[in-house]
Amino acid sequence: MEHILIIGGGAGGLELATQLGRRFGRKGKAKVTLVDKNRTHIWKPLLHEVATGSLDTSIDGVVYHAHAARHSYNFQLGEFCKLDAVAKRVTLAASFDSDGDQVLPERHISYDKLVLSIGSVSNDFGTEGVAEHCYFLDSHAQAERFHHALINNFLRINQKATDEELNIAIVGAGATGVELSAELYHVTDLLKSYGLPQMTAKQLKISLIEAGPKILPALPDRISLSARKELVRLGVKVRESVRVASANKDGFVTADGEAISADMMIWAAGVKAPDFIRQLGLFETTRNNQILVHPTLQAKGFDDIWVIGDCCACELPDGSFVPPRAQSAHQMASCVFRNISAVYKNEPQQPYLYKDHGSLVNLSRYSTVGSLMGNLTGDRMFIEGRIARFVYISLYRMHQIAIHGWPKAIMVILAEKLGKVVRPKMKLH
Repeated sequence: MEHILIIGGGAGGLELATQLGRRFGRKGKAKVTLVDKNRTHIWKPLLHEVATGSLDTSIDGVVYHAHAARHSYNFQLGEFCKLDAVAKRVTLAASFDSDGDQVLPERHISYDKLVLSIGSVSNDFGTEGVAEHCYFLDSHAQAERFHHALINNFLRINQKATDEELNIAIVGAGATGVELSAELYHVTDLLKSYGLPQMTAKQLKISLIEAGPKILPALPDRISLSARKELVRLGVKVRESVRVASANKDGFVTADGEAISADMMIWAAGVKAPDFIRQLGLFETTRNNQILVHPTLQAKGFDDIWVIGDCCACELPDGSFVPPRAQSAHQMASCVFRNISAVYKNEPQQPYLYKDHGSLVNLSRYSTVGSLMGNLTGDRMFIEGRIARFVYISLYRMHQIAIHGWPKAIMVILAEKLGKVVRPKMKLH
């Protein structure tokens, strides 16, 4: 029996494992295995909500082991560290608990077909001090780390019962930085209801720093201007055309020598594929470590390795590359599922066609803005408010349907609705 191995359980990897498990694993036509270094899956666009406590990973996360048993694939907990493409074997690093005791030894897994869905990490561009002093939102573990520090700062200021301010500086005004800024104001507004009346939104001071001339640089001007207006109304200090040169324990220093003080610093200024992909020395990569692929999403030089998601460099007709977005990962997963199925049927593989369905930015409960691509005209339609919020939520619902199936997804959504009635609106632990 052939073995299909998927490395990375993000949006694309988990959806693909689910599809392949249902098609091949359930019928005994192939063994399907998913590998991830985490025990649970959280949809990456929601990590800013994990960071602020709006989303509880222990409740809202998908447990890989349980999901695998339900959808006829296998799950292996581990961190991918080596690839022998000739022997068709990957190596998973040994794992250790918080006390340094070994939990799992180094392991080797052979494969017949391999899919790399490793995702991305923050790109600090080698900026001095960033790695040592900043928080990142690459994973739910990092989001949880930021959340614990945020709650501790809330408790500290509330205990003092003074007008002390909490200064938070965010570098990078893409979707993550913009959505995090709004969500921070939302959760601070909730503190009074949960016994922290001395820490109010008036004491929260957020600086959103962008090196480019506008926030949300990849999106149309109308979306950028609308989001900027809402952030300024909330109290965010939007700093555009400001390049950060270094970071230290007291804050950031700009290229012009200006010091921007901060109690907490978040770096959200761009992403790259993990450095070890380049260090493998096997693939053609971009300067951001993404693996260059053929139109069928097979890695260049390999017939049995496909690449999807943020670590995939798929060139578009105009010479640009498919953007690292959740909708790209979803589309790539569907394409690779069809292509692997075609291989088993001795049919030709089909090229991946990226379809831009538009962009949406959720400013917590305050507003949602974005644009949708018209199917007939190809033009963008600007939307905001409740309609935009509905469309934004529907994107996550589509992901839930893809990994659970319609019946289970409906039950999960209903359980979420019921849970919100009895559980706190934010996580305080």
